[in-house]
Amino acid sequence: MEKLKLGVIFGGMSTENEVSCVSGISVIKHLNKEKYEINPIYIDKSGNWFKLRIEDIEKEGEELENREKISNIIEYIKEMDVVFPVLHGLYGEDGTIQGLFELLKVPYVGCGVLASSVGMDKAYTKVIFDKANINQTKYVYIKKYNEDYIYIDEKFDEQILSIDEISKIVIDKLKFPMFIKPSNSGSSVGINKAHNIQELKLAIEEATKYDNKILVEEGIIGREVECAVLGNEDIISSCVGEIKAADEFYSYDAKYNNEESKTLIPAEISKEKSEEIQKLAIKAFKAIDGKGLSRVDFFIEDKTEKVYINEINTLPGFTSISMYPKLFEQVGIGYTELLDKLIELALK
Repeated sequence: MEKLKLGVIFGGMSTENEVSCVSGISVIKHLNKEKYEINPIYIDKSGNWFKLRIEDIEKEGEELENREKISNIIEYIKEMDVVFPVLHGLYGEDGTIQGLFELLKVPYVGCGVLASSVGMDKAYTKVIFDKANINQTKYVYIKKYNEDYIYIDEKFDEQILSIDEISKIVIDKLKFPMFIKPSNSGSSVGINKAHNIQELKLAIEEATKYDNKILVEEGIIGREVECAVLGNEDIISSCVGEIKAADEFYSYDAKYNNEESKTLIPAEISKEKSEEIQKLAIKAFKAIDGKGLSRVDFFIEDKTEKVYINEINTLPGFTSISMYPKLFEQVGIGYTELLDKLIELALK
């Protein structure tokens, strides 16, 4: 059988370059070498594209020194039968690179341009989830504007205000603790928790380093759970897993650097609650017009047992400890088989 020519792209220009490399190398190591002619492609933080040799990746692990610059990116991508972008964050998960693949008519793993861009931009994901009547925490949407900020109300009317004025509006609308997030950022980069007005102001200023669009959300005291989905039209969900963050919340450091953070698969929740979350995960995926894969994150509030959607990740982590492959492994779909299914979905 002739092997499929598969391009696996990782790295990228976002703040998640390093995480993407770990994910990309993990994918390459788990791919069926009998089925695919694997072409590793690395994008550095400056946007340069490089070919890597499969044997170097398997030998060196995360050291990517032996690389050859790709002189004609478009022609090289067009040589591929299918592409697997294992890219997180801006320029990889936000519809940008998906648009390139569409223009070149090259099949690719994962969500299309619309779902990728909407899934990446948390402010606009919220609008769609509101429309889909999926329960979510209260939030305020603001934008950075020169030295001031723009407050955007529920009708998308705008008002230019100072940081003090913005903070007063936020406190009027939401209760502490609050989470402050850049609208376009992944792996919890730039996210902070605020317990008072001073922390709120500092967190807003910090978030603007990563994006000019900021979300401030009312904190939920409860459990953080996740559910993976797979498919194009006929969507299946994994079991539900729970995050036990070692930190106050599942920050970048808690995710990747703190060994005390743990995952519980399956989550210790009732069958009814688990089924509710699985249905909501599929609904959220369909609401953004998702294809291929996503991981959908939720909170279960302690006092009420009410489920709140947190966000959808259209290109979730694929490291050896990542929730997406581990959740499907729990329901009998191993890592290598999962990759095969994703590539089949891309070719459809």
